[in-house]
Amino acid sequence: MDEATAGSGTEQDGLTPVKPPEAELLVVTGMSGAGRSTASDALEDHGWYVVDNLPPQMLGTLAEIVSHAPKSIPKLAVVVDVRSKDLFTDIQTALGALSASGITFRVLFLDAKDDVLVRRFEQGRRPHPLQGGGRILDGIGIEREVLRELREHADVVLDTSDFNVHGLATAITELFSDTGPVTLRLNVMSFGFKYGLPVDANFVADARFIPNPHWVPQLRPHTGLDEDVSNYVLGAAGVQEFVDRYVRALEPVLDGYRQENKHYATLAVGCTGGKHRSVAVTMELSKRLAQYPRVTVTTTHRDLGRE
Repeated sequence: MDEATAGSGTEQDGLTPVKPPEAELLVVTGMSGAGRSTASDALEDHGWYVVDNLPPQMLGTLAEIVSHAPKSIPKLAVVVDVRSKDLFTDIQTALGALSASGITFRVLFLDAKDDVLVRRFEQGRRPHPLQGGGRILDGIGIEREVLRELREHADVVLDTSDFNVHGLATAITELFSDTGPVTLRLNVMSFGFKYGLPVDANFVADARFIPNPHWVPQLRPHTGLDEDVSNYVLGAAGVQEFVDRYVRALEPVLDGYRQENKHYATLAVGCTGGKHRSVAVTMELSKRLAQYPRVTVTTTHRDLGRE
């Protein structure tokens, strides 16, 4: 599946899209244990017609049926995963055929860290569908390789590692409400490098070039949300220039996402511990980016409070 056309719904080879714009097709996939069932339930709660565990070869047939009755089933979500075993290997071919026929669709990929997935399988006392006679971690490794290309080309990659059931349902609601996804939902996230890179980040900015408030005794106990820390960080030499240039550099990216029908992106800003510098810069970037038309900004602080 070509990244420039996947899920874009653009006309190709003179073909007119057969799926009306008022009807939506969402392909839900991702790692086993990452929350597909919870996501499906949340979508159903918001009026989506959900088909679970569909063999990829039937995607085109189902989409064409819906295209003839968009008012009856205006929003269709299809859950496709490795439970279909050998049939799943045709997923890229099936999605490519959808795109080539002009059918508009989006791909939601649910992911989580390996240790989180292992814990979820152990808590549920069930094996991973691909582990065979090996360990759960072996099955996860095989599945990651099988899904690697699909994840790279997904429209939305949602990391569910830090979500409980209710948190994931809320995230799905925000992304796919009754009116469908907003034009572009941008999540600006602060994090600490010492806790690892966010797995779902589309862009990563490094704020460790800024003087660290940790070494200022009166600022150390506070966070980047506090005015004194924020003023210290944003007032440091070169910081305002960095923010200005970074926002300007993102302008063509935001435009490109809208043109390519991508609706969700995560911008991560990191410092050492995710407490001072990254938090202050994240808040400033969020404020700037929220001023752009057709962009909705949410702000999260992944590691705030861990120290």
